[in-house]
Amino acid sequence: MTDGTDPAIDVVVRERRQLLNLAYRLLGSLAEAEDAVQETYARWYGLSDEGRRGIGNPGAWLTRVAGRVCLDQLRSARAARETYVGDWVPEPLPEPVDPADPASQVTLDESVTMAFLVVLDAMTPAERVAFVLHDVFRYPFAEVAEVVGRTPAACRQLATSARRRIGAAPAAVSGAAGQAAVVRDFRRAWEAKDIAALVGLLDPDVVAVADGGGVVPAHREPIRGGEQVARAYVEISRVAPGVTLLERTVNGLPGLVARKDGATLTVFAFDVVAGRITRIWAVRNPAKLRTWAPA
Repeated sequence: MTDGTDPAIDVVVRERRQLLNLAYRLLGSLAEAEDAVQETYARWYGLSDEGRRGIGNPGAWLTRVAGRVCLDQLRSARAARETYVGDWVPEPLPEPVDPADPASQVTLDESVTMAFLVVLDAMTPAERVAFVLHDVFRYPFAEVAEVVGRTPAACRQLATSARRRIGAAPAAVSGAAGQAAVVRDFRRAWEAKDIAALVGLLDPDVVAVADGGGVVPAHREPIRGGEQVARAYVEISRVAPGVTLLERTVNGLPGLVARKDGATLTVFAFDVVAGRITRIWAVRNPAKLRTWAPA
């Protein structure tokens, strides 16, 4: 807390939301992002009073430290993912529920859609940090270089490589309103166990991925193809009766939440292109659903 007598402390407190937004986009996990921000503040308050007074721009200092903390986490996460059971999907985010506490919330925009985060996750740690810092948060390459530990020219190349990955990914062109209509029709067809209607809503090359983390049942391998996905989802509804599907915003776009007996079982994110679903991400790992408790 601050009584407002130290302007530098006020700046540090105000930076929390910016740091959380940065860390979530870099890590794809709200829990890990919160840990990274906490570690950043621990390093700030671990400085001597004289050391803190010597920092002319506390906000820039915090960003550099948070970026380095996230870069280290991304590097270690690569090894951890090798032992992760099944597919790893970024942690889904609901709409903000506490407008009075903006510092604890991530801003939902096109840079946190599930499709965008999945592409970011395919980048090298250095590419991801360079791209997010420069292209998303508009930091100059000279400052990006201080985080990544490479020259500004090398960071420019990293960002260029990252943009190629982004450009190679199919672009969602339906918009939020168009996606909402498709997701609503998908929910109705799924509840009706109407395979033909589901196939009509799915792209022929649709891919459905599930993340149970080895903790709860989930498809270990992606399901590919409209017919295969439709039949698999109808089978899910048959073996899991009593589940309620709710239309909710997931990472800024229309999605679905499956609940039973007041508990959130699964959060579904979708990628919709030209009115058809091209990707489904079903997050079932309970560790990634802690922010989805019923209101």
